[in-house]
Amino acid sequence: MGKILSTFVTAGFASIIFSGIASAQTAQPDDFGKASLMSISQIAAQVEKNGYKVLEVEMDDGQYEISAVDTKGMRVEADFNPWTGEPVSGWRRDD
Repeated sequence: MGKILSTFVTAGFASIIFSGIASAQTAQPDDFGKASLMSISQIAAQVEKNGYKVLEVEMDDGQYEISAVDTKGMRVEADFNPWTGEPVSGWRRDD
């Protein structure tokens, strides 16, 4: 009897673990796939709408790093979230 109970308990734990893994794999939002990243032209257009002249966009540490010229003619750079386009850091001088 103890062996049968042990088998059921082991099988139960295994099904819980595997169902948790399966649901974790399928529950991943598509936001983290490359297909849902904003394109370079989309992020550049968004920044240019705010009065900046975009010089360069590159992916750096999982974020878009944008070098631009501000309305005063100063070279600046900032990091942006590649999925939302929101700034991650404020504009800073680009030396």
